[in-house]
Amino acid sequence: MGGNIMKARIVIDKNKTVSRIDDRLYGSFIEHLGRAVYGGIYEPSHETADDMGFRGDVMEMIKELNVPIIRYPGGNFVSGYNWEDGTGDKSKRPKKMELAWQSVETNEVGIDEFQEWAKRAHSDVMMAVNLGTRGADEARNLVEYCNCETDTYYAGMRRRNGFEKPFGIKTWCLGNEMDGDWQICHKTAYEYGRIACETAKLMKWTDPSIELVACGSAHINMPTFGEWERTVLRECYEHVDYISLHNYYGNPNNDTAAYLASAVDMDSFIKQVAAICDEVKAEKNSDKTVNLSFDEWNIWFHSNEQDKQIEKWQVAPPLLEDIYNLEDAVVLGDLLITLINNSDRVKIACLAQLVNVIAPIMTETGGRIWAQTIFYPFMHTSQRGRGTALEVSCGCGTYSAGGKKDIPFINTAAVISEDGGELTVFAVNRSLDESCTLDLSLSGYEGFNPVLHTAMEGDDLKAVNTADDPKKVVPAEKDISDGIILSPHSWNMIVFQKTAE
Repeated sequence: MGGNIMKARIVIDKNKTVSRIDDRLYGSFIEHLGRAVYGGIYEPSHETADDMGFRGDVMEMIKELNVPIIRYPGGNFVSGYNWEDGTGDKSKRPKKMELAWQSVETNEVGIDEFQEWAKRAHSDVMMAVNLGTRGADEARNLVEYCNCETDTYYAGMRRRNGFEKPFGIKTWCLGNEMDGDWQICHKTAYEYGRIACETAKLMKWTDPSIELVACGSAHINMPTFGEWERTVLRECYEHVDYISLHNYYGNPNNDTAAYLASAVDMDSFIKQVAAICDEVKAEKNSDKTVNLSFDEWNIWFHSNEQDKQIEKWQVAPPLLEDIYNLEDAVVLGDLLITLINNSDRVKIACLAQLVNVIAPIMTETGGRIWAQTIFYPFMHTSQRGRGTALEVSCGCGTYSAGGKKDIPFINTAAVISEDGGELTVFAVNRSLDESCTLDLSLSGYEGFNPVLHTAMEGDDLKAVNTADDPKKVVPAEKDISDGIILSPHSWNMIVFQKTAE
C-alpha cells in the first residue's frame, strides 16, 4: 500500500492541554425511527431477548462501545411526540401515525422502558422534549415524571406505573432542529428562542439540577445559520447550558480526497458556533459560558436513494440503513479527532445513531448482528479517549481538494488518561497513496514508549462488513519495532505507557 513515504513531526507537551474531556463526548442517539428501537434494541421474540424484550446481543455490543449518554427519543420524531403515550400499561398504549418518518409508532417502548434499558447498557439518558406540537407545560410535567420525588400528580403517575425511584435524567434537549421547515411545527428563531426560554425556566424550576441544550442550526448550510444562533441565545442565554450543532458528512460524488478532509469543515463549524456564543456572552456582560453539544453527527449519504422506495405507514421500516466502508471509518475517526481537539467547548456529542439507522451496529430482525466499519474508531476513542486532551503540533505536507487548500495530510489528537499512566495518540493519514513515518516528541512524557499500534487500513476503500462476512474490515495490530508508520488512507491508534525505571 503506497510506495512513497512522507514524514510528519508530532510534538506533544505535557504542559499544553486543551481540556479535560467530558465523557459525554462519546454519546450516541436512538430515535423512534426505522429499526433503531423495534428490531434494533428491542425485539422480544429474539433468542437473546431479556425479561423486558431487549436484545442481549445488541446490549453487549453497545457495552463494548462504552457509551456514556444516549439522546432519546428524537430527532424529528420528538416534535410530534406525546411522551405519555409511552408510559404505563402496554396493552393500553395507542398506535399513532408518526408524521416525521411516515411510519406507525406502536409505543411499546417509551421512557418507562428506555430508561431501564439505558441503565442496563451502563448509559445515561439525554431526554428531548417536544417543542413542536407541545410546549412548556408538557415539558415541565415530563421532568416531574422522570425526576421528582414529590407527592404530586406526575411523580405519582410514575409510581403508579411501577417506578418508585425517579429516573434521574440530568441532560435535556429543548426540542430538535426547529429551524428546519421539515420539522413538525417549525419556528422562526425568535419564536423558538421565546419558547425555549420559557420552557427552560419551568423545567429548571421543577428540577434545578438539570442541564439544558438549546437548538442550534440543523446544519451549517442552513440559510439562517449564525443569525439563528444569535437570536436564540439572545432570548434564552441565561437559562440554557449548551447550544446544539448537527451535521452529517458524505461522499455522494465519490471524491475521496475531498471526503477525507470532512473534519476541516467540522472544525470550522465548531469554532464559528463557539464564537457566536462568546459574542452573545459579551453582549449580555454575562459570567456564564454556553458550551456546545454536537448531538447529531455521522456519515450519512448511502441510503438516500433506497429510502425513496419504502412504503409509508409501516411499523419499523428499514430506513436510513447506510452500509459503511473503510473510507467512512477513516473519516469518522478524523471527525472524532476533531471533537477531542475541541473538547474545551464541545462537552457533549452524539453519534447519530446507534443501531441500524446510520449506525455502527447492524442487526437482522430475528437474526444476526455485526459491527460496521465505523464501530471501531468510535470504540477506540471511547475506550481510550477519556482523560485530558493535549495540544498536538503536527508538521506535515498538505494537499488541495474539493475547493479547499492547505489540507494537512495528517490529523492527530492526544489524550493522557485520568491516572496519567497512558498516553494515546489518534491519527489519520488522508493521503491516498503515501505512507507516513511519525517523528514523535513527547515533552514531559519521558519514559513513555509505544506499546500498541492498531490501524484500519487496506487497498479497497469501498470494502464493507456484512452479516456473512462481519470481519472483512477490522483493526489490525502493527509492528512498532521499526517506528510508527501510518499507511495511506488509514485510521490509527498508538498507545504509549511509562516503562518501569
